[in-house]
Amino acid sequence: MKKKTIISKEPSFIQSINIAKDWCKDWNDDLLSDEVLADRIQELLKTKNGTRGFFAYTLSDPDCTLLDKLPSSLIFTLRDRGENIVEITIKNLFMSSAQILNHRKESNFEYAERSKNISDRCINLLKALDTKLVTEKINKMLKGIDNMGNSFDSAVKYSAEQKDFIIDKVNEIAQ
Repeated sequence: MKKKTIISKEPSFIQSINIAKDWCKDWNDDLLSDEVLADRIQELLKTKNGTRGFFAYTLSDPDCTLLDKLPSSLIFTLRDRGENIVEITIKNLFMSSAQILNHRKESNFEYAERSKNISDRCINLLKALDTKLVTEKINKMLKGIDNMGNSFDSAVKYSAEQKDFIIDKVNEIAQ
């Protein structure tokens, strides 16, 4: 195993995805301890691209089980990063939940299942993060949901059905 560290202080989004993928694979293969992985992830989460890339990979890759298992050292790392982690997780919960309905309407059940997996991972992670911060951020984001979109540029707003479904998913956090 070669040493896998971050090559630059400002990795690109794609580099961050690949870094997260390599580290998670090594962790899954028992080549990295939970603690070493959490230390490495902490470094990656110091940048916006690093955070986005980490979550893009760990939420969406069905073979990556890191967010399913949530080792305690990772939870401490994510809690330490606070508001940014909570916000990106909630945004991913909203988007993936809305996409479940879109994919079902298009009878694309494979993609609907992928979006459900992302939504479930977000819910489980939010349950493990700082409850007060999660509650504050969710309430703030729900107040602004009418201005949020179901597209990268928010040009296509969430439908009433999607908003109701998102609220149902948010309520699963308390269960």
